Amino acid sequence: MTVDRSMIRVKAMLIAPNEAASAHAVTLNVPTAENPEGYHRLIGGSVEFGETHREAVLREVYEELGAAVEDLELLAAVGNIFHIDEVQGHEIVFLYSGRLNPMPAKAGATLTESDGSVVPIVWRSVHDDAEPLPLYPTGTQDWVSAALTRRRT
Repeated sequence: MTVDRSMIRVKAMLIAPNEAASAHAVTLNVPTAENPEGYHRLIGGSVEFGETHREAVLREVYEELGAAVEDLELLAAVGNIFHIDEVQGHEIVFLYSGRLNPMPAKAGATLTESDGSVVPIVWRSVHDDAEPLPLYPTGTQDWVSAALTRRRT
């Protein structure tokens, strides 16, 4: 499915920590011109017409993972201007934190996108200084650190 990137899209995404709040679930996406090794992206997706961003994140997680979200908390709205294979995109992302139930496996977990493609889920450390792959949406790492620190306390 081709995505029209000519307009600003509204998304809702989830910071989903593991039980120890030492890592969070992200998708591992295929290489692009900008990220030849691939990249990580928070779980979630587009807000549909007539749907709130809260409803969207709950729906997306259920559709893609078959999981519910517990302790859902709105953190922020972030703007993300990006390029995928040299095509510019622009999205406004409502960023949430919450626990997945059930949690994805520590290895071998996947989710199914709306176009039917299957994407691996990996656990990204909250301390990602050594992580070679970028995290998208851009600018969310500080929110990840803050959300996981709160969950540990």
